[in-house]
Amino acid sequence: MSDSDSEQVVVPGARDVRATLDAPDADACVVACPPHPQMGGRRTDGRLTAVSASLAPDVACLRFDYGPWDEGRGERTDATNALAWAGERFDRVGLFGFSFGGGVALLAAAETTPACVSALAPASRLGDLDAAAALDDVDCPVQVVYGERDTTAEWEPVVSRARELGHRVEAMPADHFFVGQTGKVGERVAAFLREHR
Repeated sequence: MSDSDSEQVVVPGARDVRATLDAPDADACVVACPPHPQMGGRRTDGRLTAVSASLAPDVACLRFDYGPWDEGRGERTDATNALAWAGERFDRVGLFGFSFGGGVALLAAAETTPACVSALAPASRLGDLDAAAALDDVDCPVQVVYGERDTTAEWEPVVSRARELGHRVEAMPADHFFVGQTGKVGERVAAFLREHR
């Protein structure tokens, strides 16, 4: 995706949240939550950019960086603020997150009303916040994708609860980082997000 297909955005709110909006001329948008910021998670993460590339050009993607570290609470606020910003500009807004960001996406979806939410290899806990329990309050289509060889994130509680609630759960023969499979990840997640845009 060329720079002309993206815009730099400052997400309004009390925290300093910078973002990149890909395919800004689309009617629908997906807000993408990066992995753990203390582990180098940023909006440039390969899984986020793969999903964005698979969505373009008919669905925009707002990839953002979290504000100052706040053990999940501030990061959830960053996601809800990004959703609010996108909701003022697009007809439909979905939510996506990878790893820590998958947990953030589920927590934010429990507090808002996105069109849909996809969590890739989601962390089940962010400090004292329980992303698996948050699924009970999510009122939109949900997709959970996990790697069968993932020993990095504690994704099992999210997968278990999502199955109990009848959400879409998909396994991939991969580790936590989906090494060599980012293109497949982008296509699989984008297909779900596009289906519910």
